[in-house]
Amino acid sequence: MSPPQIDRREGRRLFGTDPAAYDLARPGHAERVYEVLVERCGLGAGTRVLEIGPGTGQATRRLLELGADPLVAIEPNSSLAAYLTDAFGDRVDVRVTPLEEAQLPSEAFDLAVAASSFHWVDEAVGLESVSAALRPGGCWAVWWTLFGDGGQPDAFITATSPLLENLHSSPTAGEEGRPPHARDRETRLAALEAAGFEDLEHELIEWQASWDTAGIRALYGTFSPIARLDDRRREEILDGVAQIAEADFGGVVERTLVTSLYTARRPR
Repeated sequence: MSPPQIDRREGRRLFGTDPAAYDLARPGHAERVYEVLVERCGLGAGTRVLEIGPGTGQATRRLLELGADPLVAIEPNSSLAAYLTDAFGDRVDVRVTPLEEAQLPSEAFDLAVAASSFHWVDEAVGLESVSAALRPGGCWAVWWTLFGDGGQPDAFITATSPLLENLHSSPTAGEEGRPPHARDRETRLAALEAAGFEDLEHELIEWQASWDTAGIRALYGTFSPIARLDDRRREEILDGVAQIAEADFGGVVERTLVTSLYTARRPR
C-alpha cells in the first residue's frame, strides 16, 4: 500500500517557514528550460507572463532577466509572497492566493509557467484557469525536477531511503501504479488535451548538480515529507542524511537531475 499523500493545503504552507534557507538549498532550474521558453514560447522583452507558485523566485529571476514584463505571480503562501516582494519589488505583481481562487484577467498573458509547483494545484481546475488567462496562441510551460534521473539507480537515494520509510508522500510521487507525477507523460498530456490545449510537447532534460554535506542536508530539509515533521524527527533524519553524505560519499554528493518539461498552446 502506498503511503498517505500530503494534502495540497498543507503542502502550500510548508515552504514559508524559512524562505531564505529554502532558496539557498534548492539548485534552481535547468538552463535548457529557459532556452525552450525563448525559442518555443517567444519569451522576450515585453512578454506578459503569469507564474504559478513562484516560491522563492528562482524561476522568477530568470523570467525577468529574459524580458518578462509585466510578471504576475500567484503565490498562496504569505511568507513566500513577502519574500518575493522584498526580492523583486514592483517588478513582480505578487498575488497571495491559490490559483484555484485567483481572479485573473481573461486573455491577458502571452506565457504562463509553473516551476516545480503545479502538483500543489488541482490540475483540471488550474489548467482551466491558465487557459482562460492566456491570449489565443499563448504558451503554457510546466516543469518539475527529479532528484535522481528517474530511470537509473541513484546511489544517494538508495543509501538514504531507509531513513525515509513510513513518511507521507508528496503529490510528486504520482498515483498508485503510475510513474512519478512529472514523468507520467500519458496522464499529464491527457490533462492538457482535456483543458483544450494543443501543440503539446514533452522533453526530459538531464543535468548535473553537486552538494557538500551541509548543502545536501539543507536540500533534504526542503522536501515536503521531511519539512512537515516535528523538530526532533526532522533533525534525526537530516543528521542521518549528513552522516551518509560524509561517510559514504566523501562529503561531496553528485547527482544526475532530470527536468520533465511540458509545453502547450491555447488554440488561436
